[in-house]
Amino acid sequence: MPVNDVDRRTLIAGSAAALGLAVVARPARAAIPEGFERFALWPGEAPGGEHVTVTEAEVPRSPNGPKTDTAFTHVTRPTLTVLRPQRPNGAALLLIPGGGYRRVAIGHEGYAIARRFAEAGFTCFILLYRLPADGWAAGHTAPLQDAQRGLRLIRQRAGGYGLDPEKTGVIGFSAGGHLAAWLATHAHVESYHAIDAADALSARPKVAGLLYPVILMEGAHVHRGSREQLLGAAPSPESLRACAMDTGVTAATPPTFLAHALDDSVVPPENSLAMLESLRRAGIPAECHLLETGGHGFGLSLPDRTPSPWPELFRGFAARHGLA
Repeated sequence: MPVNDVDRRTLIAGSAAALGLAVVARPARAAIPEGFERFALWPGEAPGGEHVTVTEAEVPRSPNGPKTDTAFTHVTRPTLTVLRPQRPNGAALLLIPGGGYRRVAIGHEGYAIARRFAEAGFTCFILLYRLPADGWAAGHTAPLQDAQRGLRLIRQRAGGYGLDPEKTGVIGFSAGGHLAAWLATHAHVESYHAIDAADALSARPKVAGLLYPVILMEGAHVHRGSREQLLGAAPSPESLRACAMDTGVTAATPPTFLAHALDDSVVPPENSLAMLESLRRAGIPAECHLLETGGHGFGLSLPDRTPSPWPELFRGFAARHGLA
């Protein structure tokens, strides 16, 4: 079992102290749940952080939730957190939690979702990504850098996990759904300079799953919080169009699954419908499920606490398109 990042920092700090070197303290992260392992996305520091002054924090997502239901704010050390299945099917999923680009809800839309798909044989990699308003040199594309790097690392390390590198999909939730759609529609974009052999690999997922995703950047159905975190209070028309994911669909976009609740008052279902229309217009295989109830951020459960049907529906769609 690899040394997790908390233990590694303890070892480094102890070694530095023994040598009489100054140690810059970093906030401790909570222990990752049993069965998971974590590794850094980037060798050394994440790119473009010379003027980043924020302090990363991991906080409870809600006051009365389980201790593993946490969210990260001001992410400075992006990572992948892995859960291996007992019976691997050779396919991998990059899971991208939401949080309005203000935080990353790694417990609700990370750990819980990974457990569900690991039961079905998928090796799951949860992306902890940098947030766009924290001063990174890449600005609003810092999360895209992390998503592209994350998918490439999964492919590079496929042999060690018993995976077929071609069978790598992505599922994103809310603002994480925006980032998953960004990854799916802009895999060809070089968002950062290559640093090692992993960066020569494709960043295009085999299949994309978008759950109650932020798609639109203008109009009555935009999620203003995500847009402001991504582009600021007064974005240009050009940046709005570039970050509206329904405008980025091309013939190279992978088959895409969507699920949304009709009573979602935070990110209205018109976001998924706009994406569906663009996918159909481009001839991309697509499937969209509109649930009667669920609100926003329903995750694995419906309001009556019964299981949501979308994981099984996604599995069927993914299998038809070569993922699994």
